[in-house]
Amino acid sequence: MTGSVTISIKEFDKLRDSSKTLDYQKERVLLATKELEVFLSFICTRQNIEALVEEFNRQSKMSTILMENGRAKIVFNNEK
Repeated sequence: MTGSVTISIKEFDKLRDSSKTLDYQKERVLLATKELEVFLSFICTRQNIEALVEEFNRQSKMSTILMENGRAKIVFNNEK
């Protein structure tokens, strides 16, 4: 499909800035995911939480927690 769109410079700048904001937010979400993986791995060494993880995975629509060799890995369901 080929076409053209006319928007104001002000709206174009907003669009361009929203891309930068989205990249920043994505980076922060991935960092938070890694931090949660470390936390869950730490908790697993202190308590048996596998039953809780299984229940979370059963109810979660957005992500799954995988336990591999005592380490937690959070996987977004749309990335499996």
